[in-house]
Amino acid sequence: MGATVTNEHALLDGGPGPMGVTYGKMMMWFFIVSDALTFSGFIAAYGFSRFKFIETWPIADEVFTHFPFLHGVAAPMYYVALMTFVLIFSSVTMVLAVDAGHHMKKSKVAFYMFLTIIGGFMFLGSQAWEWKNFIKGEFGAVETTGGSILQFVDKEGKRVALADFATTLPEEREQLTRDKGVWFMSESSISDYSVAEVIEGFKANPNLLVRTEVINKETKHKTVLSREESLKKLQDAALVVEGANLKHNEYGHKLFADFFFFITGFHGFHVFSGVMINVLIFFNVLLGTYEKRGSYEMVEKVGLYWHFVDLVWVFVFTFFYLV
Repeated sequence: MGATVTNEHALLDGGPGPMGVTYGKMMMWFFIVSDALTFSGFIAAYGFSRFKFIETWPIADEVFTHFPFLHGVAAPMYYVALMTFVLIFSSVTMVLAVDAGHHMKKSKVAFYMFLTIIGGFMFLGSQAWEWKNFIKGEFGAVETTGGSILQFVDKEGKRVALADFATTLPEEREQLTRDKGVWFMSESSISDYSVAEVIEGFKANPNLLVRTEVINKETKHKTVLSREESLKKLQDAALVVEGANLKHNEYGHKLFADFFFFITGFHGFHVFSGVMINVLIFFNVLLGTYEKRGSYEMVEKVGLYWHFVDLVWVFVFTFFYLV
């Protein structure tokens, strides 16, 4: 008379639920959709901020120019492209692992899962290396009282590092701490050079010019001032900036660094979580857990998450680095 329950194990792998899929797989799709909306909001906020400050937004090709073991060689976006390739390739190995699971081939599932984990670790290591270079900086700049960034170039327009021209003055500099600062202000670290040392070094090198963060609409490059305009502009210099953090950014508008740390860091956290889950699934595969269940659906579910993480990076790479 009453309805009979024919699916007592719908929450387990292999049990059909609504729309013919297991509840576990459906919940993974719910999570992916909700997380996709979160990333969409972050990327939309980035796009809005960039459009609002488009004239002073840093040029990605001038920021991400480093490549391991090629110090001093400009390789714009090469390493980011390599990172992207590694992550996409790990998605391919995940597909092969899922396919091997469908055919109940334990050894192949373990092999391709292992390659996926290696790819994930390589991407995380590359991202950490990129963060290190972004935070440390290479050339340095000065920040004016109004918050604008002034960079230094030669007459050919090539960037010049502060270490190449700043002088050393007989002055004592002390890091600002909360107990000595005004209104309990403090600074995380002290720069290698003072504003006075940078200005004196600039005056002693007549071939140097100041480049502002404003993009010239005709040349599509940052605006380079004349020698006289450069000296006048340096009178407003208030702070030496080396690298980038959440408050100061030698590359240009400080929001660029804020979004870089937040968006790439949030995605990096997802990649790290995915790698840890993959490691757990990998050991379960070796132990024969899914072989005993007669289903490798757990590999398929974690594969959905891994593909989502890879797809998100494609959008981050496109909108943050390329556009």
